[in-house]
Amino acid sequence: MSNLEIGVVGTLAALALIALRVPIGLTLGLVSIFGISAMMSMNVAWGMISATPFDFVGQWELTAAPMFLLMGYICTTTDMTKSLFVSLKVVLARLPGGLAVASVAACAFFAAASGSSVATAAAMSRIAVPEMLANKYDKGLATGTIAASGTLGSLIPPSVLLILYGVYAQVSVGQLFLAGFIPGIVSALIYMVMIVARVKANPSLAGMVHEDIPREEKIAAIKDIWPLPLLIVSVLGGIFAGVFSPTEAGAVGAAVATLIAIVRGSFSWAAMRDALVQTAISTTGIFIILIGSVFFTRFLALSGLPQAFADVILGVSDDVWWILFAVAVLYLVLGMLIDSIGLLLLTLPLVLPLVQGAGLDLVWFGIIVIKLLEIGLVTPPIGLNVYVIKAALGNLVSLPEVFRGVAWFIAMDIVALLLIILIPAMSLYLPALAFR
Repeated sequence: MSNLEIGVVGTLAALALIALRVPIGLTLGLVSIFGISAMMSMNVAWGMISATPFDFVGQWELTAAPMFLLMGYICTTTDMTKSLFVSLKVVLARLPGGLAVASVAACAFFAAASGSSVATAAAMSRIAVPEMLANKYDKGLATGTIAASGTLGSLIPPSVLLILYGVYAQVSVGQLFLAGFIPGIVSALIYMVMIVARVKANPSLAGMVHEDIPREEKIAAIKDIWPLPLLIVSVLGGIFAGVFSPTEAGAVGAAVATLIAIVRGSFSWAAMRDALVQTAISTTGIFIILIGSVFFTRFLALSGLPQAFADVILGVSDDVWWILFAVAVLYLVLGMLIDSIGLLLLTLPLVLPLVQGAGLDLVWFGIIVIKLLEIGLVTPPIGLNVYVIKAALGNLVSLPEVFRGVAWFIAMDIVALLLIILIPAMSLYLPALAFR
């Protein structure tokens, strides 16, 4: 077999193993080792195993990932997310579907603090969905809102996926953070408009709940919203002003989250211990996938498959719209089967040579990819956020009900994706302003 044929067989084997639920980090590592052994020798493969993990994981930029995860887990374990939802619920109560709209806003804020879609969905599903169901909200609307809004953690900075993309594509993480801000906010606003329009058209979706909340309670609620906005401004404002780098911002964010918890009186050593344990578990899982993906990148580079893939796509047309369409189809199809981190790291070795050869802006392309990954997080049959919500809620809802609920949000995601593609300035204005 030629190297290219080995690359094709290895890629198909990896997809098959992932479909069989073999851990993706293990899959990528094993396929790469056997593939490189077949193309070169076992000694070369073992040499890669001994040198690559330490060299890659030791990159300074990657330290931002566990720090931002820690920041998010501190927010969760010290109940900042719960108070945020309660406050937003009071402020937005008069809107049609007010609880669902408040859930989207709370997810957007928490996503900006946690950097993790799964963490956002898990935290908010336990807080917001039971209250919506208690107020006779449609089960699909209640669960679909949280499943879809949880994906905002992939786009609204700081985002773990943006960090990983930046490290792999050799693009400034700071530029990516700023590039994701407007598209993330626009996505959240599109969700809100859709919810309000649907509930106005069919009030029974929201249980026809009307609350007359005193003005004093609204003012008190607004005052209680401050923790997460302050945290976001501290992190993104510091990056934007050049006070600290995006890598350093993770540590700053974790420290500020701790100080806010102390000021609010919700800090405890037990909460901090839980946050540290959850951060260690999540970081370990991500880094195992990272190491496997580095092996896989070396394997594909030796096989010549990325260049062959680019040649096939460009052989049809070198038009930018065709390239974006082909990449979108790739991510939407595989997004139904593979989790977002695994899919990102599996596909970047294939698509980056293609988009670089086409001269596409890698910051803009990164935001498009992350938006495609967001859609994959709620698309059947895998839809990781859907399963996270089902696990959190148990028998309160069924999987078909959740998937039914996210269908409307997937349609809105397509609208947001088209806006990102058709209006590149949505992604590129803030980076150009900050890094000129």
